[in-house]
Amino acid sequence: MAMSFDQYMRDMVQPMRDELTSAGIQELRTPDEVEEKFSSMKGTALVVVNSVCGCAAGQARPGVVEALQHSVVPDQLYTVFAGQDKEATAKAREYFAPYPPSSPSVALMKDGELVHFIERHQIEDHSALEIASDLTAAFDRFCK
Repeated sequence: MAMSFDQYMRDMVQPMRDELTSAGIQELRTPDEVEEKFSSMKGTALVVVNSVCGCAAGQARPGVVEALQHSVVPDQLYTVFAGQDKEATAKAREYFAPYPPSSPSVALMKDGELVHFIERHQIEDHSALEIASDLTAAFDRFCK
């Protein structure tokens, strides 16, 4: 039996999902899940907009995973997958104003308000270690 394109895509992106979930980041796959977590958010939360692109693989995901080894980390860790869980991603992006949609991207929120945001153009031109450094500085500033 031939594999459907949708099944092929799910199988192809699963390792990209696993890279973040194995680091303790919870996937939000529906708009309702995003709304449930974001609407009454207390404390700090990291939100990773995951993507299939090369800069997500080479810089964003490794940078996030490295940053989570820091002594200070956000209270909650979430991810949405752009291009895969489109409605959940669109709902999460409502909380990232005034920034335009960007994938990959990384948001740091405190009590439901965006306090730090890394856009794709800031990921493409930086190494995973530079992204980790940017995030750990934000963790030190907002998560203590």
